[in-house]
Amino acid sequence: MTAETTVAPPHGYAADKDALLKRLRRAEGQVRGVARMVDEDVYCIDILTQVSAATKALETVALQLIEDHLAHCVAEAAAQGGPVADAKIAEASAAIARLVRS
Repeated sequence: MTAETTVAPPHGYAADKDALLKRLRRAEGQVRGVARMVDEDVYCIDILTQVSAATKALETVALQLIEDHLAHCVAEAAAQGGPVADAKIAEASAAIARLVRS
């Protein structure tokens, strides 16, 4: 008897993984920069400007992930139909709602 390994299908973001990681590293650098600015007692408005930039970078990642999820996971589930499709659509709607509220 041989052991078979099951490989999960790639997530919807697999094709964009390198770009997403690049954006996340940029956001990480921006957050470190914000911490350094606070440590150095930089003017509040300048810090807020950097917080806004870091927030925008994370929002861009989130929007790309949502787009990829809809195009891959939700589209596959919709093709199957039934409760699987309903669950994926509800999951995507909840994720979008969380993003909009944040």
